[in-house]
Amino acid sequence: MPQPLAYVPLDAPFSPWNPGALPLVVYVGIVCGVMAVILFLSGFLTRRRPSPAKQQPYECGIIPTGPGRFRYPVPFFLVAVLFLLFDVETAYIIAYAAAWPELGLSGYLRMAVFIVILGLGLAYAWSKGALDWDEEEGL
Repeated sequence: MPQPLAYVPLDAPFSPWNPGALPLVVYVGIVCGVMAVILFLSGFLTRRRPSPAKQQPYECGIIPTGPGRFRYPVPFFLVAVLFLLFDVETAYIIAYAAAWPELGLSGYLRMAVFIVILGLGLAYAWSKGALDWDEEEGL
């Protein structure tokens, strides 16, 4: 007895039940087309009447005075970088604690070396005054 032929629909690339690359390409094309039309129409249909009041930066209804840039002190950035460093360290240690049973002694030794190196970096930063908030003594 011959085996029956398998049914293969002709519109398989357009089927929503068999996802492939074609629906994604069509979707991206439609989105890019709509974006292009919106950008063209917004640039083509608007009137441009520049005035000094319109050219000023908007500051929540307050007339801006002085320069827009504020010089932050260096200790502010140093504390921010140290915070990020130790924040990432905390995430790494928490991930290690979650995998503690699988890592065993070799994982423990690697984490111990990591913490010792980080502790030496903290001691160095502390000895250089990176953690002092006093502007005269720190840095």
